Amino acid sequence: MSTPSSAGGDAAATPNDPDAIKADIEATREQLAATVDQLSSRLDVPSRAKEGVARAKDTAVETYRESPPAVIGVGAAAAGLVGLLVAARVRRRRRRKRAARLATAIVAQERRTRRRTRAEVRQEKALSKARAQEAKEAARTRRAGAKKLRHARRSIR
Repeated sequence: MSTPSSAGGDAAATPNDPDAIKADIEATREQLAATVDQLSSRLDVPSRAKEGVARAKDTAVETYRESPPAVIGVGAAAAGLVGLLVAARVRRRRRRKRAARLATAIVAQERRTRRRTRAEVRQEKALSKARAQEAKEAARTRRAGAKKLRHARRSIR
């Protein structure tokens, strides 16, 4: 950082002169204060945002004063865009709900089918058990009838 006394090229002021040193220190303080002010204004985000909003508002007001139909058209376009976005979101939400209901219905149908299938399997097992029992009974009856027939034939002889 250059000092004002050396930058100014003042040949009469020497570095040992107390007035020159004081002036140099004062100039450095002023430069430092200006730098700190610049940095603090750059880092003050809320005030910068407020300034930006104020500038945008002033620009919008000036544009409206210059050409009201154009501003109204832009406003209508913005409102239309917001309406389209809202409609798209509503449609998407309805689709999701419909898909969720459909998925729930499919799961319920699968459960009913599984229950029905289990019941049918139990029924088929019971039916096959009954048929096996009937087959055993029929075999016993045939054996008993054959035994009686053999016994009757022996007694006839």
